Amino acid sequence: MNLYLIFSILSSIFFTQICGLSMMLPPNVKKCLKEEIHKDVLVTGDYKLSDAPGHKTLLHVGDSKGHTLYSKEDAQEGKFAFTTDDYDMFEVCFETKVSAGLRGTQREVSLDLKHGIEAKSYEDLAKAEKLKPMEVELRRLEDLSESIVNDFAYLRKREEEMRDTNESTNTRVLYFSIFSMVCLLSLATWQVFYLRRYFKSKKLIE
Repeated sequence: MNLYLIFSILSSIFFTQICGLSMMLPPNVKKCLKEEIHKDVLVTGDYKLSDAPGHKTLLHVGDSKGHTLYSKEDAQEGKFAFTTDDYDMFEVCFETKVSAGLRGTQREVSLDLKHGIEAKSYEDLAKAEKLKPMEVELRRLEDLSESIVNDFAYLRKREEEMRDTNESTNTRVLYFSIFSMVCLLSLATWQVFYLRRYFKSKKLIE
């Protein structure tokens, strides 16, 4: 089994997915696409909007902290790219506005998002570093291996966090159960003494 075949098999299993979509954007409506991305991951996007006279579409790419990663006032066709600083949720939003007095129609939006290995241009890298085809494939496999290791490290970290959360929750539930039983026993004891005093005051018991 040659190196290229091995690479193809690994690619089909482990490669980060490419998100390509097409949607219709009505006038004066905002639509967003959200996705979670790991730390230090390259994200690229190609977008294209159909012609619509009088329409002006705002493209905004941001994260959950309110940072603007890319913005275009009158988006028609283009590309954007950024690298994530931390594990976060980012969103790509399109908002179309129509000039007053014009009858708005829906505008078709095509968006192709890539992240991780798929976002890298190995052709440009080969030209810049004058790499041979085999060297390019080795570089791609090296990046793929690093991506897999990072994914497993992230999953292990999440598993540890979930385990710590479960242990903490179990401890709190245990303490709450003990506290509840103490409260119930105290209430039951108080009721017994109260009823005893009450019956004695009524001379129902000695």
